[in-house]
Amino acid sequence: MSYREYKSLQRQNEKIKLTQRGAKSDTVLSAPDKPLIIIVTFLVIIGFLAIFSATAPKCSREGVNLLSFLLKQVFFAGVGFFCMAKLAGFDYKKLEKFNYKFLWIVLVLLCIVKFTPLGLEINGARRWMNLGFMQLQPSEFAKPLFCMLLASAFKDRVNLTDGKLWTKVFVPLIIVLFLVFKQPNLSMVIILLMTGLALYLAAGGPMLLLGIMGGVVGVGLISIIPKLLQGYQMDRITIWLNPGSDAQGKGYNIIQSLIAFASGGFSGTGYGGSIQKLAYLPECHTDFIFSIIAEEFGLLGCFFIIGLFAALVHRGMVIAKRCPDMYGKLLAIGITFIFGFQAFLNMSVASSLLPVTGVTLPFISYGGTSIIVFLSMIGILLNISKQRIKRARTENE
Repeated sequence: MSYREYKSLQRQNEKIKLTQRGAKSDTVLSAPDKPLIIIVTFLVIIGFLAIFSATAPKCSREGVNLLSFLLKQVFFAGVGFFCMAKLAGFDYKKLEKFNYKFLWIVLVLLCIVKFTPLGLEINGARRWMNLGFMQLQPSEFAKPLFCMLLASAFKDRVNLTDGKLWTKVFVPLIIVLFLVFKQPNLSMVIILLMTGLALYLAAGGPMLLLGIMGGVVGVGLISIIPKLLQGYQMDRITIWLNPGSDAQGKGYNIIQSLIAFASGGFSGTGYGGSIQKLAYLPECHTDFIFSIIAEEFGLLGCFFIIGLFAALVHRGMVIAKRCPDMYGKLLAIGITFIFGFQAFLNMSVASSLLPVTGVTLPFISYGGTSIIVFLSMIGILLNISKQRIKRARTENE
């Protein structure tokens, strides 16, 4: 037997084993999606570089280790990669069993933040739980929660008139939205609502019913939204339309962000060459980290980051398309949508395309809870990618 024949026989035996393991669901098992792993690794490494560049001047002014923020982010990323690896090896179909346990955990954490002394208020928002060694942001866990619950609710058919679904799924999620809104965290509410809409459409929800409900909700919001929104939230919309009306006050952040984009030009000032991070642009390591990247790497750097997120969304959609069951498809679509939509929001805010929302850039902005949750969601997506619809092959293929 020649070496080529031996290798061919070995490949056939491996295919037979994989097919036998996935025979019950008419699927084959494969390795996790490698392009997705590469894309996420690139984004995390870029995040490390951007966080160090953005925080080194701040650390120098405060007299602490220049690597302080970077080392914390590396630690949290390590935890996130550990969770990613564990979830990549955990069958996503078994996640449904943990839906309501996870729901109760998120509800309890949100109530602790809202009603106990453990809740930490920063810049007028009570979104964090002070654990001493880190600040936990429970609202981040609502992202995978929405994907899990709505994927389960919509996997068979979309029925918004089912009383059991309202009791077990929709009402609890509305309570989660209310607690997040009262922090206040309107940007997170927008992300969760848009994720729900994306899953509804992906599951084939009736457009007529959606139009009727959207019209009713829209009319209601027009009448009550001025009362619901906090004063600073209305100010953000006003300043977005005319940042120069309060250039040294509420419009300061967005003006400084636009200066960073203008300074970067086509190729940027070079790594570490940002001027805006020298106490000119607040929150430059979180909400406005894309502005620092734009200043140091210019239009080319911005296109590279946008390209990575576009590639991530593409891989997520490919994984969803190949998934053999509806629950996995919807779960993959929900997770992928969150990555793409939040990245779009952050970059749009930094470039003044949208009003300031306080949304971080996935995998890149500084934040312990954020990167742990995002990498965990990637782990779920990788596990979904391991199960694919079995394809018929010809003898010559």
